[in-house]
Amino acid sequence: MSDAPEPAEPREHLSERPGSPIRVVVAKPGLDGHDRGAKVVARALRDAGMEVVYTGLHQTPEQIVEAAIQEDADAVGLSVLSGAHMTLFAKVVDLLKQRDASDIVVFGGGIIPDDDLPELKRMGVATVFTPGATTTEIVEWVRANVDPNR
Repeated sequence: MSDAPEPAEPREHLSERPGSPIRVVVAKPGLDGHDRGAKVVARALRDAGMEVVYTGLHQTPEQIVEAAIQEDADAVGLSVLSGAHMTLFAKVVDLLKQRDASDIVVFGGGIIPDDDLPELKRMGVATVFTPGATTTEIVEWVRANVDPNR
């Protein structure tokens, strides 16, 4: 008889467990250095029972997508105040598609002109929260539109 421990049972993937919390990566892509709003949203999602990873400032789309995949995120929330939202959101959505991770819901927030919202939607951004959106609205939208058992 061997003293070696029994091999561990394979761990069940977090998102495959019924009732698992929604996992959200909140990210600040690009050169924008203002992250107060992103931190407020991250805290609100966390306080609502979601698992949240905040990536910090100055993230590239590649870093954001890598974090989302490694963290097994159900959603990515992007905050852009710099005016580069069309380029940055598009790149994140495209990289998720390239990595066969287009089931990760992408939503955004920031200073985004109303005229850009239809194009962002067409590119695959599920929704955008503009100034004045409450954390309650954001939490309720994430709960209603993100499936942790995807």
